[in-house]
Amino acid sequence: MRNYNSKNASFPASNHHLQHLNLLRVNMQTFNSNTDSPAVSYTPQNIRSDVVMHDVSGQNGVSYRHRQLVGGKAKILQSNSSHKRFSSAIWRLPTEILAQIFLYCIPEDGNWAPAPYLAPMLLTTVCRRWREVAVDMPSLWRRLGLEVGNGDWQQRAFCYDSYLKRSQGRQLSSTLECHNNDWTELRSLLQPYVDQISSISLCFFSGAGSLVMADFRRLEELVIYTDGSDPVLAVAQLPLSMRSLKLMDLWFNFRLLSGFNPLAWASLTNLEIVVDGLDSFHRLLCLCPNLSSLTMIGIFTAIETSETLAHANLQSLRISGHLRLDWIGHLGLFNAVTLHNLCEIKVRNIGQWSHEEFKAFLTRSQCPLGSLTFGGGVMTTDQQLAEYVTLFPCLELMTDPMLSRFYC
Repeated sequence: MRNYNSKNASFPASNHHLQHLNLLRVNMQTFNSNTDSPAVSYTPQNIRSDVVMHDVSGQNGVSYRHRQLVGGKAKILQSNSSHKRFSSAIWRLPTEILAQIFLYCIPEDGNWAPAPYLAPMLLTTVCRRWREVAVDMPSLWRRLGLEVGNGDWQQRAFCYDSYLKRSQGRQLSSTLECHNNDWTELRSLLQPYVDQISSISLCFFSGAGSLVMADFRRLEELVIYTDGSDPVLAVAQLPLSMRSLKLMDLWFNFRLLSGFNPLAWASLTNLEIVVDGLDSFHRLLCLCPNLSSLTMIGIFTAIETSETLAHANLQSLRISGHLRLDWIGHLGLFNAVTLHNLCEIKVRNIGQWSHEEFKAFLTRSQCPLGSLTFGGGVMTTDQQLAEYVTLFPCLELMTDPMLSRFYC
């Protein structure tokens, strides 16, 4: 018989204990092999039965350690089982549910350029099933950012074309950037898809030529950005399908607007534009008889005209000027128009508010005004504000000196 030293518990190495150690060794070998092999079928119930059958009574260390190890094995197997059930549940998701999840993965920050680390292209790299579902979802491939003039055009064109084909004829929204003066390559690429494109954000850079927007026969929404170039031809002839036009950093005046074909702007219902001179207001209403919302930003001087224009469809009018600090005067804005359906007005930076002129406009127009907002740079009095509330008891009247911009 052999004894352990004083730092360890002392017990005899009997045949019974040797048998138990052998059993423990077998169990641990089985445990180690099972953690690497998912094919073995173990459950917490099996393990508890194993403990009951082979546990030994008493206070010896082998029995205690055996219970610890087998209990740890039970927890690991139970954790693995839960992980397998979770993973299995993901793979068993119906295609319809998976498709809805994919839609929430699409970036919402306007970054539509194809990238392997962003949806939808990222979704095609996870596994075969995800790729099949994503490629067969036209709604994932309806927004695309294209760039011309930088890098390897042939490689990008192949990627763009593959992307566009996956839209399967659905409506498309695109951002187009051109860094040179030749749109030929881009027009050639988009030619098979022009009737699908309903929305374009167009970025012009120095040296870029003009893209003829009339080519896009189903275009409904157009936004143009520029770094100083003058792509006037792009908006001089718009397709008859156009509904919304937003022009950033492009300055229009009365003379320039007078040269545009009225038929090209007649279908617009929403317009956001930067103008040089308030006399452009009158011209814009003539160009756009169906306009329901107008945002006009620019440098304003007083209107000098005796002609009054009636417009039947304008409902929302937002005006923001850039006044010289040493100039305060009446612009004559509301002397020149009658707006029968105007519901909302927001103004900022137009100086002294023409109260009497505005009241005469309201009487003449008989419009259902429901919202009136004065931003910073508009001078009114408390008495004037009280009169508007009396005229329109349900009017939502707000003064907001912090209102600084109308463009979103």
